[in-house]
Amino acid sequence: IFPLERMTVEIKKLAEYKCDTNEAICLKLVRFPEDIEDDGTTFHPEYSHQIFGDDEVAFGYKGLQIQLFYSAGNLSTLFKVKYSSKVTETFDCVEPDDVEGKIREIVPAGFTCNTDDFISLLEKDANFKPFGTLLHTYTVHNEEAGELTYQIHKADITCPGFQEYHERLQTFLMWFIETASFIDADDDRWDFFLVFEKYNKDGETLYATVGYMTVYNYYVYPDKTRPRVSQMLILPPFQGEGHGAQLLEAVHRFYCSLPKVQDITAEDPSENYVKLRDYVLVKLCQGLPSFAADKLHLGFSADMIKEAQDKLKINKKHARRVYEILRLRATDMSDEEKAREYRLEVKKRLFGPYRKNQRELAKMRKCLRPEELVSHMGQMDTQTQHEELEKSYQVVVEDYRRIIERLASQA
Repeated sequence: IFPLERMTVEIKKLAEYKCDTNEAICLKLVRFPEDIEDDGTTFHPEYSHQIFGDDEVAFGYKGLQIQLFYSAGNLSTLFKVKYSSKVTETFDCVEPDDVEGKIREIVPAGFTCNTDDFISLLEKDANFKPFGTLLHTYTVHNEEAGELTYQIHKADITCPGFQEYHERLQTFLMWFIETASFIDADDDRWDFFLVFEKYNKDGETLYATVGYMTVYNYYVYPDKTRPRVSQMLILPPFQGEGHGAQLLEAVHRFYCSLPKVQDITAEDPSENYVKLRDYVLVKLCQGLPSFAADKLHLGFSADMIKEAQDKLKINKKHARRVYEILRLRATDMSDEEKAREYRLEVKKRLFGPYRKNQRELAKMRKCLRPEELVSHMGQMDTQTQHEELEKSYQVVVEDYRRIIERLASQA
């Protein structure tokens, strides 16, 4: 047994062999061989807990670097693990984490660990063409490169080579979506929407993967479907350029063209997705007659619900948010009476969950003992409800203002 001091020194030394896996994992989308050594093209995960545990730490290495480099188009993969020293070289009976094994669990077979082999695969990207049907083309102005052209394609599992490509593409989910999981792409109810950038290399037109969305088509009795967005990811090098809005709008327009679609929803949407959806749906709805400025002050109407549903496959809940955003845009909030009317209109909707709590409390009175009832009533204090409602209202209006500003900047 070590003396206490010696144990403390040993523990400190072992702590030096801990690495933050979000920093250690180096991701790249490679277009040219020189990108491989260029640190400027590297990006890192937001999350690695699904692979390395809640602490997002790998033990057993100093200077750990986990390289996952992908060719920009076909996503051919280079996988390397580098480190300056390993714990087993210094300490007996201490095992390092099996970093390579953990990564192999999510990266599909077919990757290479050899840089020269990867460069050969990179050359084959010249033959890569986007999968599926072209839905939409758009351009984005880039200060360095000028006008860049992007394409959105719809693919499914029957496209030759797509299944293998999708297996490589979905590995990015683990690093950028907190609760991500891989999907069973064999199910023919899945639709895939892919975004690609067109670029030139040695006089040839090539395509780089920008992002994608998966949508599952649920059956709705008797003869409709309800497409539900499952996952959506724009890869970090392309974020903040408006691709998410372009993708969501293209997907919405595609499903609006199908008579069998009832409405379009999303599975467990993140806050960012809700904001993006609000922006896209407002953009689509602002031209509908029922959402005209002179109708908005009359309140949320059955005409709005019907027109949003029939023309744009938007359900009542989402149509209500669109109405609130457009009404805010059309309201002079410096006019106290108009501002008050708007505030009451939004708070009436936000109060729904509190009303539900009151109904639940009435049921509880019949079956709870007095001391249990007191504890539940304490949670529903009226003053607290009003404060929470005001907080919720302020957050909602702040989000709505950002959407209105974004619409104004795109006009």
